[in-house]
Amino acid sequence: MSPSDVSFRPVAAALGAEVSGIDLTRPIDDALFEKLHAALLEYQVLFFRDQAIEPQQHLDLAERFGEPVAHPAYSSIDGFEMINVLESTTDKPTKIDTWHTDMTFQSQPPLGSILRARRVPEVGGDTMWASLFAAWDALSDRMQHYLDGLQAYHSFAHGFRHSLAEPGGWERLGKSVRAHPPVKHPVVRTHPVSGLRALFVNRLFSTHIDGVSEAESDAVLRFLFEHIETPEFACRLRWRADTIAFWDNRCTLHRPINDYFPAARRMERITIAGDAPR
Repeated sequence: MSPSDVSFRPVAAALGAEVSGIDLTRPIDDALFEKLHAALLEYQVLFFRDQAIEPQQHLDLAERFGEPVAHPAYSSIDGFEMINVLESTTDKPTKIDTWHTDMTFQSQPPLGSILRARRVPEVGGDTMWASLFAAWDALSDRMQHYLDGLQAYHSFAHGFRHSLAEPGGWERLGKSVRAHPPVKHPVVRTHPVSGLRALFVNRLFSTHIDGVSEAESDAVLRFLFEHIETPEFACRLRWRADTIAFWDNRCTLHRPINDYFPAARRMERITIAGDAPR
């Protein structure tokens, strides 16, 4: 498998590309890694079709880009504690249907995630991504100047408040709530590799802006949440079994479209450790 055989087809103006000419069941050498890494920086989310990888190959792919980390709220595959299972069934439908950036409740949110589709509904169940670079660039100079230097709190308990409210929710997630008190991140972060600037708040985990009144914080966050969810900043993936999405969590947010109930869906995800936003 030569890097020259690998190509990228953009799927939207703001972000996203479908990758062809690659077999992820085979090892990734240095030259191919560099090409994929550069593409991830450019397109922010990469889509791979027809990749029937095994769990160990999934793990190998993630480890090529960094250190896998577990999610405190999801189960994992037997023998692979870093591969989380995201499963929605008739009895236990998913509750996450909000635009978000993964795990911003951590002091060092993830670099990215690699999500593999195992079982998908015949219709529905798409996922959308949006570019936080594009969202930042679209703001006026005056708004950029206002936001630069502000910090916002991000909360695990806020993001999982619906699960916590269920019977047994605190028994299941209380330890994770205590282990992840609210943290502050810059409202505008600089990408550690490209140096580009991106908005870094999201509707699921961001609760309030530090150092301003509650009314001002609520108004600014409401504006930013609506702004970053603008369709022109987004792309959309129609899943098939053995499709893989790999996104840069430092500059994107995403949203699952939960329009497929009562059908079931099973996804497997590895999250890659990141750094403290600056």
